[in-house]
Amino acid sequence: MITHKPVRPMAHQAADAWMQGLESGSRVTGYEQAAKFSLSYQGHRLQARRGGQGGALFLIHGFPTSSRDWRGVWPSLATQHELFALDMLGYGASAKPGRFRYSIAASADQWVALAEATGLDEVAILAHDYGNTVAQELLARQREGKLGFRITSVAFLNGGLFPEATHPLRLQRLLASPLCPLLARFTSERRFTASMKHICARPWPDGEMAEAWQHLARNGGKAVMPRLLRYIAERRQHRERWVGALLHAGVPIALINGLEDPISGRSIVARWRELLPAAPVFELPGVGHYPQVEAPEEVLAAYSGFLRAAD
Repeated sequence: MITHKPVRPMAHQAADAWMQGLESGSRVTGYEQAAKFSLSYQGHRLQARRGGQGGALFLIHGFPTSSRDWRGVWPSLATQHELFALDMLGYGASAKPGRFRYSIAASADQWVALAEATGLDEVAILAHDYGNTVAQELLARQREGKLGFRITSVAFLNGGLFPEATHPLRLQRLLASPLCPLLARFTSERRFTASMKHICARPWPDGEMAEAWQHLARNGGKAVMPRLLRYIAERRQHRERWVGALLHAGVPIALINGLEDPISGRSIVARWRELLPAAPVFELPGVGHYPQVEAPEEVLAAYSGFLRAAD
């Protein structure tokens, strides 16, 4: 069994500069400076970014935030990879149609559309939360020979990889219940902030959580949250397919996990070790559900270690 000791912080000047820049009031980062472009999926506009040099790397965000979550790790990753970040339908700056049937499969289709639009034939993936399940679906399609590009590796941050070891917030469960329309209407920035602080062990940089809320709420975002949360039931429904995609990945995979996460922290680490004893785990003590925001240097160190071991 390959087990990695807790990762200690590593000096990454770009990530440090991001944190310091936000503290000084600067909102411009390598993420904002990257090329921004749009593509269409079933007649709806998707917002994407592209930047950096090297092999292609998909950065797949989680619920309920957006590709902005990758701002802290973007500058350093861009020195080694050509990065692609996409706000999936219903999130961030992309369209949020009220009548669309949101699903993991539809989100995976959007990354396929991005690969086709940019001519990619080989990519690595770094995923978080909801994005983990999207990456699992892409791995399942690759295993079936139904993917138009090749995934070379996948690193997963905190997320519900195994539904039996995942503990959704009470608010998430309620929003996915018949009460969802009423609850969504009264979901507020205050409630959002309280929930985020509950699942994160370290504070976000000043202003970041407020901006995350603004991107969530824009263009009718609150109204589609219950539809997006269908993924919780999907994880149970398609558990064998998506866990099977990990068990038979056929490419290097790893888990980078903030241990203090009440949703998908230590319980996911324990289950990963039971089912995937040969796949590396990078533990981040003192870090919660959003490692790439809470501890970008530690995530970068872990991801670099994974890639070195995979070579």
